[in-house]
Amino acid sequence: MERAFANRSEAGQLLAEKLEQYAGHDNVIVLGLPRGGVPVAYEVAKRLGAPLDVFIVRKLGVPGFEELAAGAIASGSVRVLNEDVIRAIPNAGAAIEAVTEREAAELERREQAYREGRAPPELRNRIVILVDDGLATGATMRAAVKALRQSGAVKIVAAVPVGPPDTCRELKEEANEAICLSTPEFFQAVGQYYDDFSQTSDEDVRELLRQRTQEVRRTNS
Repeated sequence: MERAFANRSEAGQLLAEKLEQYAGHDNVIVLGLPRGGVPVAYEVAKRLGAPLDVFIVRKLGVPGFEELAAGAIASGSVRVLNEDVIRAIPNAGAAIEAVTEREAAELERREQAYREGRAPPELRNRIVILVDDGLATGATMRAAVKALRQSGAVKIVAAVPVGPPDTCRELKEEANEAICLSTPEFFQAVGQYYDDFSQTSDEDVRELLRQRTQEVRRTNS
């Protein structure tokens, strides 16, 4: 097995080294996928001198077959639909709207919990660096990239510390640029590549967002 990262902070610091070309650019923003992606994203944002926020994605499961994704919704009122799946659903329109309404309520709850009343960031014409702590199937990251395409971002860079080779290749086809630090051939789970893969709490996410916001304010004052 390839060397594990000590923790998400170290993984973020190493990932940031591969993103140095984006340091100091006013139109760069780093978005972490909650919860585990946020500690990684914090280190990237700090190294690049960029603001940090979260990008929340909720899967739209097919009623009765919730593991099958009919699409996804994401921060910024963005919805991406899988038309091939939807065509096979009876009364698809009503079913998808019901699922969307339910998941939108949960997404909004998480937006409020993490941002504490702050509005979502404006992404139009910005370079977005989208960060998670690793990839398995890559479904959430790909849904996030597709959603960001509709946000008006000028460039989407997907960046993770570790993922299986095939998933990382697929991600490179979705994003403008994709960085996977480690692509072990016999990949089983993201957690096996971290010495410390303890759960990130909602409060951890809030604290990192607060901390980075304060750092950016101090730099700009």
